[in-house]
Amino acid sequence: MRLDKFLKVSRLIKRRTEAKKACLAKCIRINNRIAKAGDEVKIADEIEINFANKILQAKVLDVPLKNISAEKASSLYEVIKEIKKEED
Repeated sequence: MRLDKFLKVSRLIKRRTEAKKACLAKCIRINNRIAKAGDEVKIADEIEINFANKILQAKVLDVPLKNISAEKASSLYEVIKEIKKEED
């Protein structure tokens, strides 16, 4: 599954277009490599998302074949680390 679609389906990012913009801004990494929206996501990949107010690291546990319900979305990944950014 494409990275931008996985981020939307897992609800790590609300919309697919926002996920694509984050990739273009180089705010997302897969396995410590800057990711593109079309990169394939596989089980055991580690995704790092650099949000405006935090950095989230998550491990992919499952890649669904289609969209899933919101209740099951959090079962697709495991949060490894969440770092809050300090405001200046």
